[in-house]
Amino acid sequence: MSLQDADADDAGFGARIRSAIFWRSGSQIISQMMSWVVTLAVIRLLDPADYGLFAMTQVILNFATFLNGYGLVSALVQSDKLDSHRLRQAFTIMLLLNGALALLQLGIAPIAADYYDQPMVADLLRVQALLYLSTPFISIPEAIMGRALDFKRPALVNLIAAFASAAVALVGALSGWGVWTLVFAPIAGFWVKGLGYVLATGFRPIPTFDFRGTGAMVAYGASLLGGQLFWIVQSQADIFIGGRVLEPHQLGLYAEALFLTQIFVSKFIPPLNDVAFPAYARMQKDPSRVAWSFCKAVRLLLLISCPVYLGMAVTAEPLVETLFGAKWLEMAPFVAVLALAMPFMTLQVMFAPVSNALGRPGTTARIAGVGAVLMPVAFLIGITFGAIGLAWAWLGAFPILTIVTARLAGAPMGLRLIDLARAAAPGLGCAILMAGVVLAVDRILPPLAAPIRLAVLVPSGGIAFLAALMLCARGTLMELVALVIRRAPPVQAPA
Repeated sequence: MSLQDADADDAGFGARIRSAIFWRSGSQIISQMMSWVVTLAVIRLLDPADYGLFAMTQVILNFATFLNGYGLVSALVQSDKLDSHRLRQAFTIMLLLNGALALLQLGIAPIAADYYDQPMVADLLRVQALLYLSTPFISIPEAIMGRALDFKRPALVNLIAAFASAAVALVGALSGWGVWTLVFAPIAGFWVKGLGYVLATGFRPIPTFDFRGTGAMVAYGASLLGGQLFWIVQSQADIFIGGRVLEPHQLGLYAEALFLTQIFVSKFIPPLNDVAFPAYARMQKDPSRVAWSFCKAVRLLLLISCPVYLGMAVTAEPLVETLFGAKWLEMAPFVAVLALAMPFMTLQVMFAPVSNALGRPGTTARIAGVGAVLMPVAFLIGITFGAIGLAWAWLGAFPILTIVTARLAGAPMGLRLIDLARAAAPGLGCAILMAGVVLAVDRILPPLAAPIRLAVLVPSGGIAFLAALMLCARGTLMELVALVIRRAPPVQAPA
């Protein structure tokens, strides 16, 4: 291949990456905006105790989900070739696994209810078992689209599924379903998405019980299980520990504060990681190129996320009262603390697709193993101070986990901590300056209604952040602008 052909291939691949990000993130943003409007309406109608009960069920659901076979999807994306027989084999394995998980959850339901001393938890878990059965119809089409970096067709499916879920949630809240609103809404969304993905990709969900040649695929998926199990332990330990000690009301306040502060990292980073995994996989023979691309992603994402997180921290009280209503005002201290931990979490979760794309799922498992020890210990210490102690545990432990992650996952691509710090500095530094300005403005404001107070603080923060960028990080700002308008940035990747 000539140099000119290689450049043309790189340009075409770059265009596909930009298109994938546009459709994947664009549809996610629109669906999330619609979902958030309905969610805020539902939250005002439901009670914190409803969310506390729901959070208890999510621990069990997420612990079982790590066995749902999604590692097979990563194996399909990374494989050199893919045919219809291989897809049917993966679909059958997924169908058997998830059917078994549904039955397992039916058996676990009364045990979980006894652990939390909440009989309602058993009934909720029995109905939620329906979620597992939709997984095979979602995951295999996702593998097909992921390999092709094709996110345009399923964009409409995601929007339709989000609309279905939001409609069920709104109807349930208005009809007095209580906590059942939170159960039926995601079930509707998952099944609509599964049907839509099958139709969009043309995949024929016909099982086959000829499993010859699936050894490598199953082995790769199994190698990811350890990391997934550790991640579940790490991410669910707070509710598992707190649910046995706290009343549903306090647990609900903490759980919804965590939901609010994790909106960016849980809703926007996974779609970007979906695109990043096949993109990094294409670069896996050039670690320096992977490191350069990763630092660029860190620089741009923290430029967007850090002002959001620190803005949440310094406006927690008016933000909660405006969005959730006065009955949720007790949630504000949780938001103020948790928001400060989220920049570290955003950075930490960005490493997983790099390690997996470089063929090192064991690195992800080791990192998750550290988190599975560090975070539960932090939560056990924190719970002695009540629900707010769980929030402080996040802020105390996650920076440590992020440093460990950077050392373990950064080594294979030659990434140094100083490189990471330089990439994070523009967004984090300017966000800190912005937060200081917002706090100063808030102190001189007279007593105001929460929406008016928020309406003053948010623009003040936005102006302060933009001014800080222009003074301290103009190059990073121009890089972001260049990405948005699809022009090549002036900085080039190393040869």
